[in-house]
Amino acid sequence: MSVRGFLAGYRGFERDARMFLLGTVFAAGAIGLFWINFNLYLASLGIDVATIGLIATAGALASALSALPASILSDRIGRRMVMIGGSLLATLALGGLLVFESVELIFVLAVVYNVGQQTRFVVANPYMTEHSEPERRNELFALQFAIVNGTHVVAALGGSLLAATVVGGGLAVNSPDAHRVLLLVMLGLSAVSVVTAVMLRDDRNENEGISVAGPSAEPGAPRLSGVGIRTRMDRLGLRIGNPGLFVRIVLPGFIISLGAGQVLPFLNLYVVGRFGLDLSQTNVIFAVTSFGTMIAILIQPLLARRYGRIGSVVLVQAASIPFLVALGFAPVIWLVVIAMTVRNALMNASNPIFNAFAMDRVRPAERATVNATMTLLWSVGWAIGGVYYAIVQAALGFELGYNLNFVTIIVLYTLATSLYWIWFGRAERAGQLAPAPSPGRSA
Repeated sequence: MSVRGFLAGYRGFERDARMFLLGTVFAAGAIGLFWINFNLYLASLGIDVATIGLIATAGALASALSALPASILSDRIGRRMVMIGGSLLATLALGGLLVFESVELIFVLAVVYNVGQQTRFVVANPYMTEHSEPERRNELFALQFAIVNGTHVVAALGGSLLAATVVGGGLAVNSPDAHRVLLLVMLGLSAVSVVTAVMLRDDRNENEGISVAGPSAEPGAPRLSGVGIRTRMDRLGLRIGNPGLFVRIVLPGFIISLGAGQVLPFLNLYVVGRFGLDLSQTNVIFAVTSFGTMIAILIQPLLARRYGRIGSVVLVQAASIPFLVALGFAPVIWLVVIAMTVRNALMNASNPIFNAFAMDRVRPAERATVNATMTLLWSVGWAIGGVYYAIVQAALGFELGYNLNFVTIIVLYTLATSLYWIWFGRAERAGQLAPAPSPGRSA
């Protein structure tokens, strides 16, 4: 395909989809700066490492617990209103962090910020599905995911430049005031994301009256039986019309998160501890990795057209596994950097395509529940992986510990990739995967 043909796939999105992407730029910019600088800001206030860890854990737990309530609320009041509320919560929390320094208030504000951002994230996939034509959906999901990754790179480099400028202007390096300048930038970005959410059209009635009842999307797949069970789930706001399909959609991602959580958050410690890199070199490596991921994500829809959605997901995830082996066991730094860049790009490139696939497999009334469950299980798996990492490192030490960590992630990634193929890939090749019935454009 020519460059012109490739770019054409990223044109023609509807007005609300374009506005949502614009809001993603500002929200992702605030998130990128927050995750790079927030812990450093807490340290500059004199908060000890253990307390910072508790604040981070509370924020992550709050994110996980808010996923399902946000999805339930979005089915009732619309995705747009939930995005407005989540963006507003995050903005107010950043404003509070600028003003207050007490540990107790920072603890609460960090929780509020994480809930706000998670709320916006949970409804993103259902919203994009409901505001895109099926033939544009792969590109829309890929572009949104690429924007998030690309904005994080820009935020990291921009935050570094801004910090240097602030220090040059007379503020002490790593002082609370220097970090507050970055917080002020985050506040501005988050406030603009609220405005973009407000500018979206009202979608409160789009899914009204849609039921999960009716024939299953996949012939022969198990369905939820029993009026009592369905009634109780409906009262909770949970929409699962086909439990078998639901499990097949969410389980591989949970398995991947178990592997990812016990390696990926600690890759910076791994490369520094193994090769003795300094802070500047480490940041450059991770910036290059994120940039490579952004490019791979944009190319992934082309593979989806050629090999099918699941075929392309299995292809890139399987191709990433040898690079994961090199990342864990290559003897020289340049091989590790190449392996980390390629692995990260390949593995993450599959995410938006599978998300689009998942949203098309279920009915509109089920989308928020499915997306929230995927998000919740990812957070849970990530947390379990972190505990496993700590136990392994304490028991085996750095070298043997990381050897076991990498063997674990390789086994889990291989298992999850195999399940994608067994459960969906063969049916896709046989032409047996039709999208779930859905009104109008949301096919």
